[in-house]
Amino acid sequence: MKEFELKYGCNPNQKPSRIYMKDGRELPVEILCGRPGYINFLDAFNSWQLVSEIKSALGRAAATSFKHDSPTSAAIGEPMSRELKKACFADDVEGLDDSELATAYARARGTDRCSSFGDWIALSDVCDVTTAKIIKHEVSDGIIAPGYEPEALEILRSKRKGNYNIVKIDPSYVPEPIETKDVFGVTFEQGRNNFRIDRELFNNIVTVNKNLPEAAVRDLIISLITLKYTQSNSVCFAAGGQAIGVGAGQQSRIYCTRLAGSKADVWHLRQHPKALALEFLDTLAKPERDNAVDFYLSDEFENDDLLWRGMFSRRPEVLTREEKREYLDSVTGVSLGSDAFFPFGDNIERAAKSGVSYVAQPGGSVRDDNVIAACDRFGMTMCFTGMRLFHH
Repeated sequence: MKEFELKYGCNPNQKPSRIYMKDGRELPVEILCGRPGYINFLDAFNSWQLVSEIKSALGRAAATSFKHDSPTSAAIGEPMSRELKKACFADDVEGLDDSELATAYARARGTDRCSSFGDWIALSDVCDVTTAKIIKHEVSDGIIAPGYEPEALEILRSKRKGNYNIVKIDPSYVPEPIETKDVFGVTFEQGRNNFRIDRELFNNIVTVNKNLPEAAVRDLIISLITLKYTQSNSVCFAAGGQAIGVGAGQQSRIYCTRLAGSKADVWHLRQHPKALALEFLDTLAKPERDNAVDFYLSDEFENDDLLWRGMFSRRPEVLTREEKREYLDSVTGVSLGSDAFFPFGDNIERAAKSGVSYVAQPGGSVRDDNVIAACDRFGMTMCFTGMRLFHH
């Protein structure tokens, strides 16, 4: 297939629309089901790069949940605790512990479930039956993977009345080193961002604390690769082999940090005993349960005695601000990556409230000393990578 006609571009009025290879070669993808759109393919190609680079860097199966050209999360298949499975609505998945790929997607989808509603999925490995069964019960626009087990493909084809978007990509495909983009009739040209993110990137530790365990290196790699394919400005909190909070597309870096930090906090609080004890109405679908948990963890819940009746079978015990703060204060070992330098120490102060112990950023600000001092004050380990990771 040398070209594929799309229904329309970013919006219904933007026609005609297609994808093709400028040199006339075959496209590196096959459409196995559905009719993916313009934005679907933007998400597909960016998300595929993300998971394939994580797989290359860590040698582990990886998955991501993508929306509007940015990931909501990315993860490798680290084993999940009973509490995390329940928080991610994956505690009823048969065979989850036996599939690293399924575990990776359960983690990625479970990180920021409200944002992942209607996601595009990318898998680093051939989609197996267990992963397909998870996807079957989630609201999703489509998937890209290097292949599909026959039974898994049939499960996915049954979604959306047979119209679920399923794309197979050639894993050996390598794009040209120069890429172009047209904006307002003007063609931009640049070299592809082939910068490799691996363990060697974290050798320049600039803080008093030099401790950087392997688990932190793993999480920093996931964080930075995630940022490489996230709309800038962006920062990413990571823990346990996954991104737990992505702050994307903000003009101010402190807004990125606050946004990502608040998402990381919610990820942690979903595992609080009170959140795990929520009793949903039997009629509540999974997306509505996501909204219910989000509402329960918000400050609004404390002051509303009526809205809960449409979500829960009995009134949940309030998780007070003081209890939330006490729970979050017990969190440590979180890693934080940034796609550009932190200009002020306020980013570090906010990160400390979400349990950050390890930081990786390019460095190069005139206030680097201020940021380093903030890290030292909180006992954090910070690396200067010397590499900016803007993505637009």
